[in-house]
Amino acid sequence: MEGDHYRASTSLRRGSSSVFRNNGLDVFSRSSRDEDDEEALKWAALEKLPTYDRLRKGILVSVSKGGANEIDVDNLGFQERKTLLERLVKVAEEDNEKFLLKLKNRIDRVGIEIPTIEVRYEHLNIEAEALVGSNALPSFLNFTMSIAEVFLNCLHVLPNRKRPLTILKDVSGVIKPSRMTLLLGPPSSGKTTLLLALAGKLDPNLKVSGNVTYNAHTLNEFIPQRTAAYISQHDLHIGEMTVRETLAFSARCQGVGTQHEMLAELSRREKAANIKPDPDLDVFMKAAATEGQETSVVTDYVLKILGLDICADTLVGNEMIRGISGGQRKRVTTGEMLVGPAKALFMDEISTGLDSSTTFSIINSLRQSIHILNGTAVISLLQPAPETYNLFDDIILLSDGQVVYQGPREQVLGFFEYMGFRCPERKGVADFLQEVTSKKDQQQYWARKDQPYRFVTVNEFAEAFQSYEVGRRIAEDLSVPFDRTKNHPAALTTKHYGVGKMELLKANLSREYLLMKRNSFVYIFKLTQLIVMATIGMTLFFRTEMKRDTLEDAGVYLGALFFSLITIMFNGMAELSMTIAKLPVFYKQRNLLFFPAWSYSIPSWILKIPVTFVEVGVWVFITYYVIGFDPNVGRLFKQYMLLLLVNQMASALFRFIASVGRNMIVANTFGSFALLTLFALGGFILKRPEIKKWWIWGYWISPLMYGQNAIVANEFLGHSWNHIPANSNSTESLGVQFIKNNGFFPHAYWYWLGLGASAGYIFVFNILYTVALTFLDQFEKPQAIISDEPEERERSGGAIQLSQVESSHRNNTESGTSGIDESNHNKKKGMVLPFEPHSITFDNVIYSVDMPQEMKNQGVVEDKLVLLKGVSGAFRPGVLTALMGVSGAGKTTLMDVLAGRKTGGYIEGDIRISGYPKKQETFARISGYCEQNDIHSPHVTVYESLVYSAWLRLPSDVNSETRKMFVEEVMELVELNPLRQALVGLPGVNGLSTEQRKRLTIAVELVANPSIIFMDEPTSGLDARAAAIVMRTVRNTVDTGRTVVCTIHQPSIDIFEAFDELFLMKRGGEEIYVGPLGRHSCHLIKYFEGIEGVSKITDGYNPATWMLEVSSSAQELSLGVDFANIYRNSDLYRRNKAMIQELSKPAPGTKDLYFPTQYSQPFLTQCMACLWKQSWSYWRNPPYTGVRFWFTTFIALMFGTIFWDLGSKLEKEGDLSNAMGSMYVAVLFLGVQNSSSVQPVVAIERTVFYREKAAGMYSAMPYAYAQALIELPYIFTQAGVYSLITYAMIGFEWTAAKFFWYLFFLYFTLLYFTYYGMMAVAVTPNHHIASIISSAFYAIWNLFAGFIVPRPKMPVWWRWYYWGCPISWTLYGLFASQFGDITKPLGETGKTVEQYVSDFYGIKHNFLGACAGVIIGIDTLFAVIFAISIKAFNFQRR
Repeated sequence: MEGDHYRASTSLRRGSSSVFRNNGLDVFSRSSRDEDDEEALKWAALEKLPTYDRLRKGILVSVSKGGANEIDVDNLGFQERKTLLERLVKVAEEDNEKFLLKLKNRIDRVGIEIPTIEVRYEHLNIEAEALVGSNALPSFLNFTMSIAEVFLNCLHVLPNRKRPLTILKDVSGVIKPSRMTLLLGPPSSGKTTLLLALAGKLDPNLKVSGNVTYNAHTLNEFIPQRTAAYISQHDLHIGEMTVRETLAFSARCQGVGTQHEMLAELSRREKAANIKPDPDLDVFMKAAATEGQETSVVTDYVLKILGLDICADTLVGNEMIRGISGGQRKRVTTGEMLVGPAKALFMDEISTGLDSSTTFSIINSLRQSIHILNGTAVISLLQPAPETYNLFDDIILLSDGQVVYQGPREQVLGFFEYMGFRCPERKGVADFLQEVTSKKDQQQYWARKDQPYRFVTVNEFAEAFQSYEVGRRIAEDLSVPFDRTKNHPAALTTKHYGVGKMELLKANLSREYLLMKRNSFVYIFKLTQLIVMATIGMTLFFRTEMKRDTLEDAGVYLGALFFSLITIMFNGMAELSMTIAKLPVFYKQRNLLFFPAWSYSIPSWILKIPVTFVEVGVWVFITYYVIGFDPNVGRLFKQYMLLLLVNQMASALFRFIASVGRNMIVANTFGSFALLTLFALGGFILKRPEIKKWWIWGYWISPLMYGQNAIVANEFLGHSWNHIPANSNSTESLGVQFIKNNGFFPHAYWYWLGLGASAGYIFVFNILYTVALTFLDQFEKPQAIISDEPEERERSGGAIQLSQVESSHRNNTESGTSGIDESNHNKKKGMVLPFEPHSITFDNVIYSVDMPQEMKNQGVVEDKLVLLKGVSGAFRPGVLTALMGVSGAGKTTLMDVLAGRKTGGYIEGDIRISGYPKKQETFARISGYCEQNDIHSPHVTVYESLVYSAWLRLPSDVNSETRKMFVEEVMELVELNPLRQALVGLPGVNGLSTEQRKRLTIAVELVANPSIIFMDEPTSGLDARAAAIVMRTVRNTVDTGRTVVCTIHQPSIDIFEAFDELFLMKRGGEEIYVGPLGRHSCHLIKYFEGIEGVSKITDGYNPATWMLEVSSSAQELSLGVDFANIYRNSDLYRRNKAMIQELSKPAPGTKDLYFPTQYSQPFLTQCMACLWKQSWSYWRNPPYTGVRFWFTTFIALMFGTIFWDLGSKLEKEGDLSNAMGSMYVAVLFLGVQNSSSVQPVVAIERTVFYREKAAGMYSAMPYAYAQALIELPYIFTQAGVYSLITYAMIGFEWTAAKFFWYLFFLYFTLLYFTYYGMMAVAVTPNHHIASIISSAFYAIWNLFAGFIVPRPKMPVWWRWYYWGCPISWTLYGLFASQFGDITKPLGETGKTVEQYVSDFYGIKHNFLGACAGVIIGIDTLFAVIFAISIKAFNFQRR
């Protein structure tokens, strides 16, 4: 039956991979060699095999062995796959098409039909709910309000404050097979939503009406995720895997679709018709149709097509691991879906970060496979170059959620001319289409000069299109329903997963194993940490010091057991961050139906078991006999078994918490909350008889309790504890007495009960983890915001007319005068504050770095690697200079050197500012530098960012009124007014879009009123319209008479021609053209066309692209010239040298730059400004401040109920230890929570600090003070709330002094924990490493805090550390202030409370003052170390 249904088809991995998709066809498959008899005989033998076996064997001609060999396609080796592909597709650009045609011919020859998919969407409406205006700004208040609001909305008490927001409005259309469709539209026009709707991947919370059908089947009749592939614009990959492993895993999970059946049918028909296929092609097709291979030939093919074969074995990388470049990562995202069998492709902005030639070749190979193998594709691109745009057959133009045009590419300009708009000569059509519907840019394209222009709205365009011929044709197409009988049975996938369940499990197992090998550092680190802790534990509980005579001695052993238990438990804490780090990738792959959740959760559990054996083994076998537990080998192994299960249980619990929290902050908060409950109710901190009846259920479900009881029963029922203590009244042995006193169970079966319970919990938590993975989705979803301000008024001078304003100073720049006077027509924009124009000249600048070790290992002998080889040039006021060159030419390097931003390396040569030698201190005051990655504090608004920058960088004599006016001017200039109240946010997560962020970066530099501005790639990653807005900003800036230099990557024609001069570099850091561009780049073109052998530029071609192509190193080789030498021998070079000479002499009457102080503002103002910004940052960061505050309140209430009224009970020793326990747990947990949650916050702020310090805004100290000071009020509130609640509920003695001490110690303790977290970040490169390092210390502090082992019981050689441990001072202070002065007798001991506390804990009341002093000292110490490290360490490498 399989064969029949396949008779009519062929999906070659068309879907599958675009592999097959993109393959190349050779004209026919007859093998071109003269066939030798041997080969023919082998074929004959193959023909006789049954179909199944025949599909597993092929004939591969190998050069090495000579002759043709029969091979098994399952076991193709790496080398064999490589040679096979080399023969089929030698050069992707040339041979791909031949290969695909070869493939298609083989299928057509026997009359098999390839399944096709036609996608239709009719009357699609999509709405979302959005918050309005400032309600959307997160702040401590809004956060609290919205929690209450959600609750009240559910009860329908409050109306909903959200309003509907339309994303797509009644769109209809048809996407036909074997046509390439380009989706265009300005940002936020609904492109991504449309693609998601077509691929069946919409967020379920959106309101959708209308329908999408594939071959007349609605989305619920088949599995759209497997039939269509949606390629997201976000790159989510596991950084520790190489490119090839990433694609191979994807191919393995997605399977091969229906290819195997097709191949069987093909093989049967060929045999019947007696056709012999090309052996190479035959092996390729058979290998590609075999599922379950770890690496398939398809993966290699896709790597080749996407140009990833050069980095196939490089790690993908992430912010921690150096990996492939951004453009390569983008291609990995594309390749991940191409290796699968999906037959329809929906690609979202796949070209971001790629240069135009790479984009062209990728789109071209996709096009070949779509056309030849009848695929279906919709691709949205940001800034397609004209040559890429011409590869498409159809265009869909969206604007404001409506379809403005959909149809053939050839007719799109006709439609707009019918509407009265014409695309200018030197303008890319794609750019024109994105601008023509926008209010600001429409007018310049109006073509009917005889009629007055009026703005044509998107609605009018959409309606006119319905009546236009192309629109009518689509309506006709939609009115005729698709004939369901034409649907090929193999076109739509109905199976949920691509391969069998066992195969998916195997794939996940091998990936998890690979990741564990790559992450071995974590496991080695954990083992080392365990060995260190074991050593400390051993020497602290040393057997010679440990007696077995009294109940107090037994207490120390109990401490040792408890310590073992929690060390083993917390060892699993690393699972938390490791699980969360992999979750985004998991959600992506789960939603693409790569695998079900259980096949992901089982390997992460099973593979950790061997690690557990080693870790627990190390711990138990080192410590057991040294501490002196019961010396019976059976009990040793019983303890080992128990701790094994406890460790497994803990890691399962942490994995479960991670999968429910899904976000580091939330998971940490809930994680510590869950632990706290287990911890407090585990039976050690609070004895069982003391637990209130309303919490006793917590005791019975706490997994820690079962472990604790089992380990206690195992030890104290042993032989060493069998004797009756000397002065005891009872007849029971010491062990049993002790167990009873502490509320444990004195029965041997409790060991087995605890063992069983732990095993049970392992299963429970792992099942819950799987359930959470199956049903929960990603944590943070982007939220829509509607501005509540009215539409902004019409602005003067709207259109982006870069090319017309080719500013008259083109002509006078050449003569050397500056074009300042020319800017008068521009209403002196941004000229409130006067500034001096400065020129910058540099002569023979050489920059070199130490030779990297890798290159030395390859036999390079030089000590230095030269990156800039003697470059010279001059940048003048009022002239906009473009710094260009291929990647690796040293553009950013030159800019960093001139701006003084390099942190290493050797700089030689002469750099002058207006003729005086450059000094970095003064230069930072008159220059601005816009970095390529836009780094800003995420929690302040746009307006605040600018005010802050102006405050710190304008001279101190400018008063605040003028400053505010100036900020307003700049916002007008950069067009940021509509965004003034928008939060900046984190790039790629929330807040501003890329283009808005770029404009903010420029504005932040402009408010400093600089004379010289450097910009590193101001237009990278923007679409045409956004790039034009940014360039208009830059042009406006230059026209005020400032000196501006931009490096630029791939400009479109109109962006390129907005520049006045060009500084072109070639790879290796030498200049090859420095001079004016001229109108339509005529000077540049004349210069290069004048070089012998350079090909002429074609009409309408982008000069920027042409110039990079003709000057590439490949061209140099073929022409046998060196462009750098040609430039050095040209008139242009001599003219430039003369100009540099002239500008290097100070003009008469000028003085060298001089500022009385290094920073523009005095120290106090710097502190004020930093504090002002930090206060907003904290107020608007509710995930940090809000969560911390509510967490504390919640914990306080919980503790209050758990330890209810314990403070007033003083009948027996146990009561004191319970009170001590309550303080110990609170301090430890709240402290660690504070310390770990502050780390990511400081880490983000630190990257901003690097930029602001380099810009000369402030020195390191004010920043550090502000960061430390802003914590004070927040922590005070936290400590205050906690103290009030717990002090009252636990029932300590109500005197003012005692309450004050309680509050005092808590406040300063939380403070030093927070500073400790900050300090850990300041001394490490990032917060991941900081959290690993700081967590090592928590465990040690915990041990020496004086609760697990009181100080008098510590061996002499460890007592010094008790005084060096911050927590012990806190507990000393808390305990001494509460109980150190009580003279009531304590129970049966015959001592007063004061004496008992002094004897047993070593705590005396008269030491309180010293204690308070030390704690304040610890705070100061940590804060000072933080400040010094921020000043001294720079982890930014440039």
